[in-house]
Amino acid sequence: MDNTLDILRTATEASPYYGRLYLVGGIVRDKLLEKPSDEDIDIVLEGDAGELAEFLHTQGVAEHAPVTYPRFGTAMVTVRGTQVELVGARRESYDPASRKPSTSPGTLLDDVLRRDFTINTMLENLHTGEILDLTGRGMLDMWDKLIRTPVDPASTFADDPLRMLRAIRFATRLGFRIDEEVYAAVGSCAARLGIVSGERIREEFIKMLMGPDAVAGLDMLRETNLLDQFAPDLSAMHGVTQNIY
Repeated sequence: MDNTLDILRTATEASPYYGRLYLVGGIVRDKLLEKPSDEDIDIVLEGDAGELAEFLHTQGVAEHAPVTYPRFGTAMVTVRGTQVELVGARRESYDPASRKPSTSPGTLLDDVLRRDFTINTMLENLHTGEILDLTGRGMLDMWDKLIRTPVDPASTFADDPLRMLRAIRFATRLGFRIDEEVYAAVGSCAARLGIVSGERIREEFIKMLMGPDAVAGLDMLRETNLLDQFAPDLSAMHGVTQNIY
């Protein structure tokens, strides 16, 4: 991954993108926590992600023509076998029946406020290494081992209910606790999980089960009624004893 970042850094060093590209999300969080990261590389900029992807392709950095998603202001490239997601800083609004947002260009602050948890909002300048904590809470919550949303948790989960599963996965993976208001919002918003595809739910559930504390994760899924939404039979087995077999 470091080689990929070096390639991206070198390719944009003497370009209009110098100093404007920021690593964001799990890769920054895990680096600050000094933990190995299996996260993809996410880069955000105040500008057009598609144009950046085309620039990387013309520089011979990207291994294929970029895949762009104009509706969401994102683009994907592969560099040295590593997937890199490029995101134009944006604002989001949601239709209640879908977790796919409508987007419009925004600032870096707009972009971090739309993200799931404060611990995933830190930005690292690709070229200078400067860390930005635009919410003013990301670092504090990370050192306090706290899962908290950057805005009202009910709004965060209503917009994208998959974030409720992610809250529990991050808590069990990192050994963090979930903020009380956030945990209560998960319970009150649990039924919203019905708009999420089974494939995405399965992906989060498997990651949690393969993590270091699956038992705690299952307990939280049951307590918040999330388990009832996608595995009611498993939820009903709570408290059932087993015999010698």
